[in-house]
Order: sequence, then structure tokens, then C-alpha cells
Amino acid sequence: MTTTTETLALPDEQMQAKMGVARASGIIALGNITSRVLGLVREIILSHLFGAGAAVDAFKIAIIVPRSIYDLMIGGHVNSALVPVMSDYANHEDRRDLWDLLNALLGIVTVTLLALVIVLELLAPQIVLLVAGSDAPDKTLDQATDLLRITAPALLFLSLFAVVSGMLYALKRFTWPAFGASVFNLMIVIVTIGLEEQIGITAAALGWLIGAVVQLFIQLPDLRDVRIRPKLRGVWTHPGVRTVGLLYAPVMFSLALDVLINRPFSYHLAAGTGIGNVSYMEWATTLMQFPHGLVATAISIAVLPTLSQQITRDMEAYKNTLSFGLRLATVLIVPATIGLMVLATPVIALIFEHGEFMADDTAVMSQVLRLYLVGLPFATIDLLLVFAFYAKQDTVTPALIGLVTLIAYMLTAVLLLPSMGFLSLMVADSVKHILHSSISGWLLWRRIGGLHRQNLLSTVAKTILASLIMGVCAGATFMALDALVTANLVGEVIHVTGAGLVGMAVFALLGHWLRLPELDWMIHFVRQRLNRA
Repeated sequence: MTTTTETLALPDEQMQAKMGVARASGIIALGNITSRVLGLVREIILSHLFGAGAAVDAFKIAIIVPRSIYDLMIGGHVNSALVPVMSDYANHEDRRDLWDLLNALLGIVTVTLLALVIVLELLAPQIVLLVAGSDAPDKTLDQATDLLRITAPALLFLSLFAVVSGMLYALKRFTWPAFGASVFNLMIVIVTIGLEEQIGITAAALGWLIGAVVQLFIQLPDLRDVRIRPKLRGVWTHPGVRTVGLLYAPVMFSLALDVLINRPFSYHLAAGTGIGNVSYMEWATTLMQFPHGLVATAISIAVLPTLSQQITRDMEAYKNTLSFGLRLATVLIVPATIGLMVLATPVIALIFEHGEFMADDTAVMSQVLRLYLVGLPFATIDLLLVFAFYAKQDTVTPALIGLVTLIAYMLTAVLLLPSMGFLSLMVADSVKHILHSSISGWLLWRRIGGLHRQNLLSTVAKTILASLIMGVCAGATFMALDALVTANLVGEVIHVTGAGLVGMAVFALLGHWLRLPELDWMIHFVRQRLNRA
């Protein structure tokens, strides 16, 4: 086939880069699948045991705080600053400088985050009130305060994990970091199930803390060739630390707007418009993040070290790798989005409609999910574009774009609030992703001189066509099975699985007929891997 032959005829270096990206994407995708499945199990357990009520809202508020601080202080470092800078150091024949940078960063993180944990413990009531707002019920505020004091120490371990995983990604050691989140979610599931009868929702908070500790320590075997000794003396004059700081400053500004303004705004609006709305948002986001993490996160993390190395050596190779990532992401995320949109209600019913989670909850959450899904393909492409800027060690441009889109998000939510209620937040989220990806794509296109002869538009058009037909076939299959199979748990599994498999088969056949290069390339790659196995 022409497209596959063209791919195989690429120069050895470019082919090796694509194979490396594909292998890394496969590992990270597998880790993301496991993590997302366990994340769904975690949310199923919470919805089954506690429903969409005050207890789960309190838990969500209690984890919003350390998670938001983590995102602000450390999480954004990994891909925006740590991986690009550490990738430069990893290219050196002598890696003692790389180990020295790692220990300097570990020392800074340990001292800084310990101080923040102490502040969270002491000011927990005031912080919860700030996040949840004065409209939240007193019971929810009190319970969230108690839970926050349990989840706060997890902030330190999550942050140390981020530094270690950034090092491993720079070294292209993807396996253990890829499964860190899986272990994290597994611990939450085990502890919640094991202790729920004794301590209620507190078990979920305790599981969150234990998961953060365990996911850090399973990374250590991959650092067996480095002597970990966190230090503080002279760290601020380390050139690598300074570079990381300069790169991260714009990202921190952008994240600060999100953490200090956007998230409190969103959760306050949701909590103020009805009990359970925060939970609906979180659970719908969990479902949406399943394909997003599988596609966008896996490909973006896999491609970042390669782009960071290519940008200084070969711009054409950089463009080829970026275009390959964009096409591959498109072929995967568009059918996943349409499939999930068509099957939103039965999927939610199958996963969540048990115990205290009722049919009315399914109806509301289906609306929430579908509105979020409108922006999912744009969010996926946008993540790759942002990482392309990071590979160029440009963090200012994405931060400025983020400021513009944050304003658009808040304006959209406020303007639509009277007519749509808290659903205006989902519409605003999709508007934000559409706008962010459009601006990012336009600016990057201008800076690198375009992505000509990369068949991007052709791939998008063919993928949309195949995905729309796939969606019609999947929906028709579900309705046919719904009329034939008894409506119980086994029947629900048959409905969703049958419709999903038919949809996947239709898309695969149409993609082959339309000659989607990335689909043929993936099939060829999988066959190679299976033959070697």
C-alpha cells in the first residue's frame, strides 16, 4: 500500500524516531488504560457507596486543594521544563551533571513542599471555605476540612514523584512512570473497599495518601544507576535549576490563574447550583480523560523528548515527528469522541448506575459528558501543540494563550449561566479548548514555516467521515441489541460492548478503504511487535 511504503521508506533516523515514539506511546498508553480503568473503578466505588452527595463532594474538595497546588508548583514542571532541560543533560556522555541536577531539584522540592503541607494542616478550615465557598453546607465544609488534613501530606510525595518521573522520561525510561498513576488509583480502591465500613469516606482520603507514597517508591528501581542524595547547598546557582525556573515561570503564571481563579470559580458555581453537581463534573471528566489520557497524554509525553532533541539538530525531522503525532492523535481521538458521545447514556448507566446512583443522575451526567466531549478532539491536538512549544523551550507563548482562553472560558460560563445553569461550565470548557488549539496551531505554523506536504487536512477529513459513519452504525447496533437482549447487568454489557466492537470494526474497514496512513502504519507496527513477541 502506498502510504505504508512511504512510511517505511523514510530515512533510518526518522524511522527510528517514529518507532521510538510508537513504542513509548504504547507503553504510556497501556499505563494510561490501566490507570483510567482503575480510576473508573475508584469512581464507581465512590458513587456506589456514597452516591452523588455531600460525602463525595467533601472528598472532591479535599483532593482539589493538594492536587491544585501540585499542578501549580510541580506538575506543570514535568513537561514544560523538566523533560526538555533534562533531555539536554541526558545527551551528555558524562551523566554526573544530570544526577547533580536531579538531587538539586529533589532538595528544593522536599523543603518547599514540607512547608506547604504544614500550612495546609494549620489553615485547613480557611482553605476549604475559600475553595468551596460560603454557600456550601456546613457539614460538607467540616468533613472536607477533616479529609484535607489527611490528603495534604500526599502533596510532598506527588511532587517527588513528578521530579523522578521527569528524569526517567528524559532518559526514555517510560515503563515505571507510565504505571505510577495506576498504582496510585489501585491503592485508593483497595483502601476504600477495605476501610469504608469502619471510617466511611475517610477511607478514600487515606487511600489517596497511601497511593501517593507507593507510586513514588515503585520508580526507584529505574534510578539504580544514580546515587540519590537530595541537596540544598548551591542549588540556586545550578545552571539547570535556573533554566528550569526560567522556563517554568510563565507556566506557573498560567497555572496560577487556573488554580486560584478558574477552579474555585468552577467549583463554586457548580456547588452553588445544586448538590451533586461537583460530582457529576468530576465523574464526567474521568470518563472524558480516559480517551484523552490514552491518546493525547501518551503521544505527547512519548514525542516530547524526541522533539526536544530534534529542534536543535534538524527542523525537518522536528516537523515530521510533530506531524506524525498530530495525524496519529487525530485518527485515534476523533472516533473515540464520537463513539463515546453516541453511547454516553448506556456507558454511564453501565458504569455508575448502581447503589445510590440513580437513573436521574445518569440523565444529568450524560448531558455533562456530551458537552465536555465537544472540546475533546481540540484538547488532544492542543496538548501536542503546547508540547511542541515546550520542545522549543518556549513556555511564554502557551501561557499567554492560556490567559486569553481563561477569560473566554469565564465569560462564556457567566453569559450562559442564566439559561443553562451549571451546564454552562461544560460549554465554556469546550469553547476554551477550541480557541486554545486554534491560536496555538496558527502561531506554531507561522514560527516553523508551516507543515506542508504532511497530509494533515486529508487525514482529518477522512477520519471525520469514517467516524461519523462509525457513530451511526454503533448507535444502530445498540438500539438493535437493546430490543433483543434483556435489560440487566449482563444485557447492558452486551449492549455497550457489541455496539463498541461494531463501531471499531466499521472504522477500521473505512479507514483502510479511505487509505488512512496512520491506521495502516499502526496495524503494521502492531504486527511487527506481535511477530517479535
